[in-house]
Amino acid sequence: MSRANLRDVAERAGVSVRTVSNVVNAPEVVAPATRERVQRAIEEMGYRPNIAARQLRRGRGDVIGLVVPEIDSPYFAELAAHVVRAAEELGWTVLVEQTDGDPARERDLLDGARGHGVDGVVFSPWALTPAEVSRRAGAPPVVMLGEQAGFGHVDRVAIDNQAAAREATAHLVATGRRRIAAVGLQPHLSNETARHRLAGYREALAAGGLPPEAALEVPVDRLHHADGVRATESLLSLPAPPDAVFCFTDQLALGALRACADRGLRVPDDVALVGFDDIEAGRYSVPALTTVAPDKQRLAELALTTLGERMADRSLPGRDLVVPHRLVVRESAPA
Repeated sequence: MSRANLRDVAERAGVSVRTVSNVVNAPEVVAPATRERVQRAIEEMGYRPNIAARQLRRGRGDVIGLVVPEIDSPYFAELAAHVVRAAEELGWTVLVEQTDGDPARERDLLDGARGHGVDGVVFSPWALTPAEVSRRAGAPPVVMLGEQAGFGHVDRVAIDNQAAAREATAHLVATGRRRIAAVGLQPHLSNETARHRLAGYREALAAGGLPPEAALEVPVDRLHHADGVRATESLLSLPAPPDAVFCFTDQLALGALRACADRGLRVPDDVALVGFDDIEAGRYSVPALTTVAPDKQRLAELALTTLGERMADRSLPGRDLVVPHRLVVRESAPA
């Protein structure tokens, strides 16, 4: 039986998550009748407050910022939902901002974070280098998602993208594929994630005795379905087209699936496809996508815990924290 959380107690008591948080953290601000109802629900459900969370929150404000490139991206939308739920457990409110990967927008949001009244920022940059983020991240504290930190007092929470890409590509090699393409390079951005995934892809090829081919490494402007279609169409037009494609996101992989269908190719018989992110749409596509699944819930929870620790002690050195991932094998690239 899973452990009850704030949301469960709120539903039982018929109040908001914030009210339950107030009963746990500041009961004096809640009306006696409501407080009694919430406390009864807490006892009935066996809810145990997160003591670490209470300590992180004590003496601080309630608002943090979440800065992502594209809130309409399925991956970032799902991640944002996890961040909001994790923040509710801490009694925090999340202010979400979108940058579109624009460097000026990323700089403005970092420079203006204090003006937004936030106490800390969870930041996923596409355009700024880690060094520039570190120079601008003074107050409020910043935790980076998915990028290499290692500079100053900035923490990073991410999966091991290189290992994940190596595992995904090795799976394709193990199934007998010999011309494996990679779609998702973004040389126009300071995007460490894409570079790590490319490195993992190349390592798996080398381990399988397959030489890299520049023609099979396709850059994209964005990480959208249309970019996956265009990149895959170019690959399928090669004199020797690939028999497998590793896409750096599931959105790209779904675009690749469409391009294969338009050419009358069968997936996985003619071309195997592997994506990255394990977004919901990939589980219901035909065929369903084989993909790398980051633990998005753990990413969100660890990012907020780390941010709380940074808010409590800004002198801590920068930390690189790694969250687990797994390869989910489905119909687009079966074992």
